[in-house]
Amino acid sequence: MPKNIDDLLPTANQIQKDAALKEAEKADQFARGLAAAEAEKKRLIDKLSKPSGLSEDEKVKLASNVIQRAVRNGLSEVQVYRFPNSLCTDRGRAINQMEKGWEKTLTGMAKEVYQLWADYLQPRGYRIRYQIIDFPGGIPGDISIVLSWGD
Repeated sequence: MPKNIDDLLPTANQIQKDAALKEAEKADQFARGLAAAEAEKKRLIDKLSKPSGLSEDEKVKLASNVIQRAVRNGLSEVQVYRFPNSLCTDRGRAINQMEKGWEKTLTGMAKEVYQLWADYLQPRGYRIRYQIIDFPGGIPGDISIVLSWGD
């Protein structure tokens, strides 16, 4: 038997300890990744809950660009925005129930998009649709804003 058997073949206990350390390291990396993703999501929601800072002219030009691109691609509607239900004061309940006055529950960017439509696009025949597009755990999740024209 070689003299350095311990160098060549660690004990079963040592291998178990090494494996446990590697698993703990993986779990720690995963937890750090989740924490970073949650922090990024919170920053994004904070940003979306505030006005864009764009002028009315810039907003109209942006809407025009989105519409023109969709038309060039043969579309008669386009999803212009997707946002978490936390940007609604009731977490999307009124939108999901299609209640009259649902637009009063909007905040931040979601409200800004609605106001742009009401002020400039609706008078020109454009339609807007806010709808829940996923239901994680059976409850309303993200909300989509779709702008449409034509039949």
